[in-house]
This record gives sequence, structure tokens and C-alpha cells, in this order.
Amino acid sequence: MTMPNQKVSVSLPEAILRFIEHYRTAKGCESRSQVIEEALSLLRERELETAYLESSLEIDEAWDVVIADGLADETW
Repeated sequence: MTMPNQKVSVSLPEAILRFIEHYRTAKGCESRSQVIEEALSLLRERELETAYLESSLEIDEAWDVVIADGLADETW
């Protein structure tokens, strides 16, 4: 289920606008909005990757001992 789009106004430097327009025509995007949406999706993905990496570093190696404490595979 897709959410309805909301209209916003953004001020960008001329060089960024030229890049957006160039990318739009080169990649066949329908609009500047599509280019910006794709860019923000990539940014969000990068942030999620960083968050997952940071959380994986928090794993306590001692936890493996605790989760197997006295239980055999047959118990499950």
C-alpha cells in the first residue's frame, strides 16, 4: 500500500538543480520529484545499514552461553 504524496517546497543551489535535471533526462525519470525520492531512498538505506552495523557490534558473545544453558535440541 503506497502512501499519498505530500507536496513540499525545497530551495536548492543551482548546481544541484542542474544535476537533478541531467539525471532525470539521462535515467528517464518522470520528474525531479522522482530523482529526489530515489536519492532520499538511498540515503535512508545508507542510514539503516549504518544502524544495523552499529547494532551488530553490540552483540554480547557471552549470550551464546546463556541461550544454550541446559537445553538440548530435543527440547525444542
